[in-house]
Amino acid sequence: MTFLRRKFEGSPEYARVAPFVIFVALTALQGHLGEDSRYWIYLLKTLVGAWLIWEMRPFVLEMRWKLSWEAVLVGVAIFAVWVGLDGWYPRLSEVTEPGWNPHLRYGEGSALAWLYVVTRIVGSSLVVPPIEEVFYRSFLYRVLVKRDFRAMPLSQFHGLSFVVTSAIFGLLHPDRWLAGILCGLAYQWLVIRKQRLGDAMTAHAITNFLLGLWVAWKGAWIFW
Repeated sequence: MTFLRRKFEGSPEYARVAPFVIFVALTALQGHLGEDSRYWIYLLKTLVGAWLIWEMRPFVLEMRWKLSWEAVLVGVAIFAVWVGLDGWYPRLSEVTEPGWNPHLRYGEGSALAWLYVVTRIVGSSLVVPPIEEVFYRSFLYRVLVKRDFRAMPLSQFHGLSFVVTSAIFGLLHPDRWLAGILCGLAYQWLVIRKQRLGDAMTAHAITNFLLGLWVAWKGAWIFW
């Protein structure tokens, strides 16, 4: 869409914030347009998110995947924290049983159920990380320090922004806020250490991919 590309090109803030806002808005709609919308809207937002990443990529130069041993270590560790801490601290929102479970809705082992499971794993692993890491670890972390956020290197440590950005990230996962805060701290540390965003994107992808496999294998739908 030419209009969107022009907006992305003309505003570094828009290019990093608008995709996140659109993605969150679609997330908020899940389940509010009928029970089936919990699933088909996830498929829709995954497709829309992939398209947004494609459109924003030329204008968000830090959004480039990078692989390192630190990224792998952090990704695996955060998965372990996310699952391991569950039930050991109070939740800020109620978790509804049985969670996001397409097998329950469309029949155990049905093709449609597996389509949605695969969509969720792929979407959370390849679409969510670039959109969220660009917003939180690149834009928000720096704009809280400098209005001209691009003038601040990704490698620069700022204690208050480090904590505030991670706290916001965690609290927007109210059912697992503590794991979310630790997750935010770990990913931001990775950005600062590696002086780039790509390792945090990879770590985020690994965490979400492992969590998706865990959910599908164990039937731990409550994590979705």
